[in-house]
Order: sequence, then C-alpha cells, then structure tokens
Amino acid sequence: MARYFDVHPENPQRRAVGQVVELVREGGLIAYPTDSCFALGCQLGNREGIDRIRAIRHLDDRHHFTLVCQDFAQLGQFVHISNAVFRSIKAATPGSYTFILPATKEVPRRLLHPKKKTVGVRIPDHIVTQALLEELGEPMLSSTLLMPDEEEPMTQGWEIKELLDHQLDAVVDSGDCGTEPTTVVDFSDDVPEVVRVGAGDPTPFQ
Repeated sequence: MARYFDVHPENPQRRAVGQVVELVREGGLIAYPTDSCFALGCQLGNREGIDRIRAIRHLDDRHHFTLVCQDFAQLGQFVHISNAVFRSIKAATPGSYTFILPATKEVPRRLLHPKKKTVGVRIPDHIVTQALLEELGEPMLSSTLLMPDEEEPMTQGWEIKELLDHQLDAVVDSGDCGTEPTTVVDFSDDVPEVVRVGAGDPTPFQ
C-alpha cells in the first residue's frame, strides 16, 4: 500500500519531505504534485521504477522520460545546450515546460529516445516539488500521471491513492497542483519545435 503524505503547499514539512525522499532513495515510486499536474517519479538509476512507470501508463520504448531538475546548473549536467538554446530555456524556467535535448553520458541509455539519443528535462515552479528535489540532491526521473485511454491527467491525491494504492510506494498531496501537462518543446536540432501545447505559453518558441 502507498503511504499518503499531506504536505503543506507553501511550507512543506521537512520531516515529510525527508520521508518521501528516503522512499525514493530506497527504490520507491511516488506520485507527486508539480506546477503542471501530478507526476510519477523515481530515482534516476531505478530500473524497476522505470518499468513500473511504463506498466502504469502503458508506455513503449519511444516515450520521452523527463528529468525533473531543481535548477539550471543541475539540468546542464544531463543535456547538451548551445548558447542560443541556453538563453531561450533560461528565460522560460522555472515553469511548465519540458525541453527535449541531446543527452550527456550522465543519462542512462535506457532513458534515451532510441534513435535521437535525447531526453526531456524541466525545472518546475512548485514549492513542494522544489523541496523534494533539494532534499534528493539530484533530478527525479518522471512522467506525467496520465492513465491509459484518459485525456486528462489525474489531479487529486486521494483519487491517485485509491486507484494506484498497490502500484505506488507514496502519494504526496499538497492540494496545490496544476491541471494541465507541460508544454513540450523539442530542441534536439537547436531549432525549437513545439510538440505539445500545455500549461506553458508556447508563443516564445513558435
């Protein structure tokens, strides 16, 4: 059964944050809120966690997983960014965007797009997510909590707990969560291509 953590949206309890991160470090899979919507998350090298995300969402090997990063310095360790792209992304972060970029060797091969060798990265503008990332000290491997055959992502922590109780290790609920997935911008060829319009304003990349 998944543990349920009720976390304050503006002043996250350090004890609760620490307990959630400890579960992640022990190989757990969590559902947590972001500025776009709920996401599934696990530690970067957690092979079982990746498989569990694939199973919950019915994903194939072409799916772009996302590395949710605390800040730009952390993001830069995992993707290659030209100066022009750097300026574009810097101006839009933190925010409800996912950027697809060529991955560095720091990213496990099984997370990469099989042909493009790219990975998704984002820096969320959400207090609870940032608290989790700060405590973890590294990006969290994530995917939007969008169930198969559903058009809308899940937005209520208690509903997630009911539905996925035996498939998750923890549900983090702060009440304050976006209801729309991120806007996805593909920078794999240095020229922005908006591949999904979501919570982030796509205008700067069109």
